[in-house]
Amino acid sequence: MNKLASSLLLLFLSLCPCLASADNWPDGTKMDKWFSDTTKLSVGSLGKQYVITDYGVKNDPSLLQTEAIQAVIDRCAKEGGGVVVIPSGTFLTGSLFFKLGTHLHLQDGAILRGSDRIANFKIVETRIEGETCKYFSALINADHVDGFSITGKGTIDGNGYNYWNEFWIRRQWNPQCTNKEAQRPRLVYISNSSNVTVQDVREVNSPFWNNHLYNCDHVRFLSCYIYASTKDVKAPSSDAIDIDKGHDFLVNGCFMNVNDDAVVLKGGKGTYADTMAVNGPVERVLVQNCHYGTVHSMLTLGSESLHDRNIIMRNCTADDVTRVLWLKMRPDTPQQYEYVTVENITGKTKSGVVVRPWTQFFKPMKRDDMSRSYCRNITLKNIKMTSDNFFNIASSDKYDLSDFTFENIEVNDKQKIFTPELIKHAVVKNVKIK
Repeated sequence: MNKLASSLLLLFLSLCPCLASADNWPDGTKMDKWFSDTTKLSVGSLGKQYVITDYGVKNDPSLLQTEAIQAVIDRCAKEGGGVVVIPSGTFLTGSLFFKLGTHLHLQDGAILRGSDRIANFKIVETRIEGETCKYFSALINADHVDGFSITGKGTIDGNGYNYWNEFWIRRQWNPQCTNKEAQRPRLVYISNSSNVTVQDVREVNSPFWNNHLYNCDHVRFLSCYIYASTKDVKAPSSDAIDIDKGHDFLVNGCFMNVNDDAVVLKGGKGTYADTMAVNGPVERVLVQNCHYGTVHSMLTLGSESLHDRNIIMRNCTADDVTRVLWLKMRPDTPQQYEYVTVENITGKTKSGVVVRPWTQFFKPMKRDDMSRSYCRNITLKNIKMTSDNFFNIASSDKYDLSDFTFENIEVNDKQKIFTPELIKHAVVKNVKIK
């Protein structure tokens, strides 16, 4: 299938959500009707609009206006809620905090640009890399804001170039430098919230992760454009969408091109992570009708995951990705990945499915009752791609692999390696490796 035909297919499916919706999750339970609703929010229905330039914010890209923009958000919340509108123009800011009842709308031509100085981002208690800790807030923050939305065809620009440069300089000085030590803000952090919608917006140049959702449910990403540099000065750890403990997520019709993984499931890490209330599973995630440019992986479980269940990625195209499905297995964390389906995928990838131990920055501890990790009931079907090594799977004494299904797969594969015997109860139907 050529790119034009793939794009037309995705457009058709996005315009006909009833045809793109499945009746059941991989474990056989019925999918809620909520997942077939790709209707976009009408900004006019969200309340009074507070155009920031009507309240003293100046259209001056050289002027840092964090306090002035935050004052508009606070006023909107105090007066009963509504929409904080960023008009056409460029507005420079540090960390902003949205309140219950407020929304963010970026008009066409609007650019909300983050400061390139970390001093302009408040230090708060937050989540980073599977841990709850003190760290820098994001550019856009929303905590306990049920019904929150980010809409409009404007741009949230993380202004990440200097952050990326500093990260790689630190890595030259210390190859073990972590993301925390590099001190970079995320673009959007939404936590402890239900019924969230992010639609149409352009997110570019994030210094760190683009979207981080912690302990949220019923979150929709509709027709978003998420981009970070993958050439020249690359944007390190610029994940497109990180789902960190939560349930019911829909990612529909989005474009993602980032210098790390695209849709990533998280929930905690460490030998005792499953005993901590701040950590938890990720369940019921549907990713569909998306277009991937260059990413490290289209769908990743880990590296900070505990229990991921009922995950579907379907009807997606890949220009040139490193992996389609990546199951990162941490030897120091009890992990359960189950009922995952990847189907109707076309394009180019280096690897299709990757299952291997992940040992970056891990800290093994002794625990006698630690449960054994596993991946089971994983299905890949209706896939036609070119690749270097599509079946990149390794066994380990730290985890078990069982009940994988490979069906209707046609790949041009340089390595020509297919080892289903590594998986207990593997099912193989119509697999062609050229």
